Amino acid sequence: MRIALLLFLLALSFPLAGQADSSYLSGISQHRHQYARDLITGERAPLTASDTAYLDFYPPDPRYKVLADFIPTPEAEPFDMPTSSGKTKTFVQHGWLQFALGEDTLRLAVYRNLMLQQMEIYKNHLFLPFKDWSNGENTYGGGRYLDLSLLDIAGGRITIDFNLAYNPYCAFSEGYNCPIPPSVNHLNYSIEAGEKDFIKEH
Repeated sequence: MRIALLLFLLALSFPLAGQADSSYLSGISQHRHQYARDLITGERAPLTASDTAYLDFYPPDPRYKVLADFIPTPEAEPFDMPTSSGKTKTFVQHGWLQFALGEDTLRLAVYRNLMLQQMEIYKNHLFLPFKDWSNGENTYGGGRYLDLSLLDIAGGRITIDFNLAYNPYCAFSEGYNCPIPPSVNHLNYSIEAGEKDFIKEH
């Protein structure tokens, strides 16, 4: 019931998204539906079904779906990325993503988790953690994440859809090792798309 209410509220917000076509909006709706379900399933799930009523999102906005130039960094060395718990996780930068939002040209580093890439399901996974000016205001103060794939890179370019930006588990509950976005991924820009801060106190 809570998830159904969330989806109903999201649907009401879609007309505010500008000129996005119905298939794109439907895809975002389905993605958020599955996202909510994933947050309440599994041993390490951070939420219960009733908590999904406190999830909050910006209305889908196609202006935040951008085509980025992919600039590989083959000489990058593995490093330990700090997490919220004080532990570290080993990543290597796979490249830079350079793109335009409005009149601004921005870039973000994209990473591979060296442990996860040994697993078949994650062998093509790219991790994009970032912070922006919305953090601590409308979005989680610790930054947000995006998941990309090596298979999405074509002709030296890749699409980034910030409408799919999501919170680390640490936004919902304590006891998780959430990677902290490196300083090179702190944008001087407000990304008003994707998931907002979790409304419920924890």
